[in-house]
Amino acid sequence: MNKYRTHNCTELTKKNKNQEIILSGWINKKRDHGNLLFIDLRDNYGVTQCVIDKSNKFFNELEKIQLESVIKINGKVVERSKETINSDLKTGEIEVNIISFETLGHCMELPMPVFSDQDYAEEIRLKYRFLDLRRKKIHENIILRSKVISFIRNKMSELGFLEFQTPILTSSSPEGARDFLVPSRLNPGKFYALPQAPQQFKQLVMVSGFDKYFQIAPCFRDEDARADRSPGEFYQLDLEMSFVEQEDVFNVVEKLMISLFKNFSSKKLLHEKFPRISYEKVMLKYGTDKPDLRNPLLINDITNIFTREDVKFDIFKKLVKSGSKVRSIVTKKTKNKPRSFFDNIDKWAKELGASGLAYFTIEKDQKISAKGPVGKFFSEDSLMDIMKITNAEVGDSLFLACEKLKEVEKISSLARDKIAYELNLIDESKFAFCWIVDYPMFEKDEVTNKVKFSHNPFSMPQGDIKNIDFKKPLNIKAYQYDIVCNGVELSSGAIRNHIPELMYKLFSIVGYDKNQVDEKFGGMINALSYGAPPHGGIAPGIDRIVMLLAGEKNIREVTMFPMNQNAQDLMMNAPSKVSEEQLKELNLDLKKKK
Repeated sequence: MNKYRTHNCTELTKKNKNQEIILSGWINKKRDHGNLLFIDLRDNYGVTQCVIDKSNKFFNELEKIQLESVIKINGKVVERSKETINSDLKTGEIEVNIISFETLGHCMELPMPVFSDQDYAEEIRLKYRFLDLRRKKIHENIILRSKVISFIRNKMSELGFLEFQTPILTSSSPEGARDFLVPSRLNPGKFYALPQAPQQFKQLVMVSGFDKYFQIAPCFRDEDARADRSPGEFYQLDLEMSFVEQEDVFNVVEKLMISLFKNFSSKKLLHEKFPRISYEKVMLKYGTDKPDLRNPLLINDITNIFTREDVKFDIFKKLVKSGSKVRSIVTKKTKNKPRSFFDNIDKWAKELGASGLAYFTIEKDQKISAKGPVGKFFSEDSLMDIMKITNAEVGDSLFLACEKLKEVEKISSLARDKIAYELNLIDESKFAFCWIVDYPMFEKDEVTNKVKFSHNPFSMPQGDIKNIDFKKPLNIKAYQYDIVCNGVELSSGAIRNHIPELMYKLFSIVGYDKNQVDEKFGGMINALSYGAPPHGGIAPGIDRIVMLLAGEKNIREVTMFPMNQNAQDLMMNAPSKVSEEQLKELNLDLKKKK
């Protein structure tokens, strides 16, 4: 028998009545009722209420012991009376009468409460992460993460994928985010890089003749933190497949996501066949390539309305003449909303740096008219045309934004979400997946006006390769795709360009000659020159998947040991200085800042 426990803290029920048992765990709570002391004992599995009488010789010692100390209890299981049953606990029908106890680990004064899930300062939570992880919600999030990863591994094996591990020490990538560099002791003056993603290696796995690969891959990028992005490192489900087209990748990922989200959440899936939305359409209708499809509001372009003679809204008309676009959002049946609702949305937009949001409500007395600050500038005919374009009806309101294309897309996308939340239109009981497809291969750099890759330079262009018009690169679309859920981008993926001659041609459009391509991507080009199959893949983020399933807004809540916003590990004091001896061994010399 294990000397520390006969049961864990969630196993005991009425069936164990009158049994003498041993439990070990942390003191979660204490309640002193004078002659009786109640202790909630907690372990990884749950909580059991234990009680000791004042006549017991261990009473005084237990009364003084600090919360979160680790103790071992010998006791007897008794059934609770009906009025004291705790239905919130799996062990709520019983309690343990303490016979004796032993302290296994003393706890000092706590810097933060553990029995409560209340929010606490980030600095304290990360410095004492081992305490933070004892708290119920985040503890359950980390257990959920483990179960999700196990489920994914099993499902990928069912789908015929083999799990391989690719190198962690590799070469620096000339593209993408900043690398984390590792100096080489045996090769003075040279550096390894930690992989931003196993991209080149997983393609090499396909070139090596394996058909379906996956791994739960650690990725390292020296980039700033966001709510949905950890600084430093993150994990992704990396997968690649040979002899596939775009739809083959979609079918595998949809099977996985549907089974995964159904298994770990009671929320419904809005679509079990994920919608495919072109990049062009998503930017017009949602203003972003990460749309939340739970939001029913749509964006419409009404720029042409402001070229009409019978529209007198001169501010917008002048902006349209100079190249600005006008986008509108219709809110249904909002004519009775107070003016403060509309003014607050306008004020919010200005606080974000936009020029604001004009608005009006469509009315009908004897004729169609518009009520609101800018309503008087529109004729009946122009309003009827707006109603046709936007599917607006009498009693609906319209918000209007007028900016240059990038700015109007940004503010209209943010406004779409803001208005939906203000009107309580988001159905939080659903997951809404979609695919964003048909990304442009190239785009114009706004600063230099030169053509550059818009997404992934190693993607396969769409269409018959022999007939692609390389003289019109902005018209070329690629087999690139993103998967999005509830406004969160889970991953980008692509069908890869496996033809070296085509790769040279595409890189020449952005100014790379053959020698430069060979210098920067020689390993990949060389491998593709020895008979490469058509292949493609994707890499959904594990952290973001678990964040959605756990209903969390910040990725820190589903990461065991995250860094802070400045990419610092406050618990382990990383990054840290190293000794002169270590630097000397690595042939490094630090240059002091002036």
